[in-house]
Order: sequence, then structure tokens, then C-alpha cells
Amino acid sequence: MAVSTVVTTADRDVVLADERDQQQAQALMTRLPPRGARFTALTGGQGEAVPVPDELSAIIAQVVHAVAQGHVVTVSAMPEELTTTAAAQLLGISRPTLMRKINAGEIPSHKVGSHTRLRTADVLQERHARRQRQLAAFNELRALEDD
Repeated sequence: MAVSTVVTTADRDVVLADERDQQQAQALMTRLPPRGARFTALTGGQGEAVPVPDELSAIIAQVVHAVAQGHVVTVSAMPEELTTTAAAQLLGISRPTLMRKINAGEIPSHKVGSHTRLRTADVLQERHARRQRQLAAFNELRALEDD
């Protein structure tokens, strides 16, 4: 029987689920509602049931769904604020390009002393929007080729 593997780096944990984990996740998915699953955590000694808040239950459900499909799950912690260097890396652009976007008001930022900082949520939102624009451009190009 294979064993699940957790690979830990400085900023993330990668869970490589084995076949048994996948089967267990698939079995659990058949018992969960399509939306709004609620989880309960059991504490150590007495086995006290502690309800997991809705928001965290939604995250757990996403992880279970990913494992059930045989995906690798990566858990990464990110600070609430990012430096311009970290934000540029996350967006896949150069720091000067990021600074132009900030100066043009395309991405919100604020100053901490003389340093520019960005909210992680804003950077992730920009990354999502950027991917959507790229996908739309790709689909437009495909449509032109089909004509």
C-alpha cells in the first residue's frame, strides 16, 4: 500500500495523496451535499466535537474534492501584504511593469514609510483578471482562425 507524502518547503506544503486517500475522498464526496457541507473536528483525549465554521468547511470540501479527483494539493501561507517584488513574481511580470500599473492606478497600493505595499487579495484579484483577459484573447484568436 502506498503512503501519502507531504513535501514541505519554506513557504508551502504539498500533499501527494496516494490511491487509498483518493478512494476515501471519493467515498466521502458521495456523502456530501453539492454545496454547504459542514465539517466537525474531534479533539484529542475526550473526542469532543467542535463545529468547523462554514468558511473553513468550504475550504476542506475543496481539498476533499481535489484529492478525490487525484490532484496534488498545495497549501501555501501568504502574508496579508506583499512587497512589490513578491507581488510582481506572483503576477508573473517585472517589478518595473508592476510599478507602472500601480502608478497608473490599475492596482491599489499603499506606502509603508517609503516602501510600496500591496494587499495580497488585490494582487490575487489582478492575477485572476489578467488570466481572464488572456483566456478571452486566446478564444478570440481561435474564433478568428475558425472563420
